[in-house]
Amino acid sequence: MAFISLNLTHTTNFIEPAEFDAIEPQVQAAAAVLEHRSGPGNEFLGWLDLPVNYDQAEFARILEAAQRIREQSTVLVVIGIGGSYLGAKAALEFCQPTAALPKSADPGSVDICFAGTNLSAPYLNQLLAGLKGRDFSVNVISKSGTTTEPAIAFRLLKKLLEEKYGKAGARSRIFATTDRAKGALKTLAGREGYETFVVPDDVGGRFSVLTAVGLLPLAAAGIAVDQLMRGAADARANFQQTAFAQNTVLQYVAARNILHRKGKAIEMLINYEPRLHYLAEWWKQLYGESEGKDGKGIFPASADFTTDLHSLGQYIQDGRRHLFETLLEIQNPESDIVLEAEADDLDGLNYLAGKTLDYVNKKAAEGTLEAHVAGGVPNLKITIPEANPYYLGQLFYFFEKACAVSGYLLGVNPFDQPGVEAYKKNMFRLLGKK
Repeated sequence: MAFISLNLTHTTNFIEPAEFDAIEPQVQAAAAVLEHRSGPGNEFLGWLDLPVNYDQAEFARILEAAQRIREQSTVLVVIGIGGSYLGAKAALEFCQPTAALPKSADPGSVDICFAGTNLSAPYLNQLLAGLKGRDFSVNVISKSGTTTEPAIAFRLLKKLLEEKYGKAGARSRIFATTDRAKGALKTLAGREGYETFVVPDDVGGRFSVLTAVGLLPLAAAGIAVDQLMRGAADARANFQQTAFAQNTVLQYVAARNILHRKGKAIEMLINYEPRLHYLAEWWKQLYGESEGKDGKGIFPASADFTTDLHSLGQYIQDGRRHLFETLLEIQNPESDIVLEAEADDLDGLNYLAGKTLDYVNKKAAEGTLEAHVAGGVPNLKITIPEANPYYLGQLFYFFEKACAVSGYLLGVNPFDQPGVEAYKKNMFRLLGKK
């Protein structure tokens, strides 16, 4: 059975073996705090065993609801913000990447779009206008039901549903993923008769992709969520049983924290495939909210290469030496293109004849990595065997566990986010909320 792998070869110029030896007991201690559930925030560790301890009955209902959505709608609007949408968006793009040229929807397929991720009137107006000619359903995701961005979007989309299908018709097209027992959305769902799914009390939003929060939109899109969960379960077992020297989670935690202690304040998650863009967006929330507190943390950033090599490449190569890169690579693409020779060779590309485009892309990655390392930028490399739900489940669990261990190693509570409320207080004051 293959697993995602971690290559630290391109950190050897920056990290001595003795430094791994020195940090190993600290990483092991942080991992033990997590496994023993003895650290701060331990009431939010439901994700740790979720791949093997999820609600089987709810999982079956998710699959049934997804089938109904596909039968009655061509669009599912997912309403949520932060962890309530980023995991699903990342998985959708990873498993079903948006084509450069959109195609007509296949019969029985469902387009997944998102609302409640911003406060833009033009964005919502465009969405509402487009939905008037489509059959659609809504999955509103909110623990409380009062978060400003999704609450506003749900008001508007609920109104459109009721105008289009009547209250009874709208009722069958609204699915609420919310608290098990309390909150404004739970109250409304009970009163109106919406089918509900649970945001577990012991799973924070940024760790919730393997709950109904992520699983319902993914199942509606036709993604094999059972394989997603199996990948996460296999990763959980592997990371529990593997010794430090071969444990990709603990090695990743060790390397990034050694570099951080040497003044590398920024980690850039790098990809060469557009399907990984939103995986990086999910990763940035996971690490930014988990580590960035008490004046501590590695700043999470990302870049899409080779595109961003034409904008950020100069800074990464020659700018301040305060960052390191973690490269995500998909080993085996599901399709490829063989480049052919042309008679006149005006563009000078005939030397590539017979080579595949993926080969060229990987050589661009290899050449960039060598240049950046020579320029003083350490590089870690994570290889994903294939872009499918099984390996994505592994990757989700890998980053979640590494984040938790790294947070404890840094000496912070990885499961709270006190700073998130600061902007809200000012916004409510400026809007005149009592």
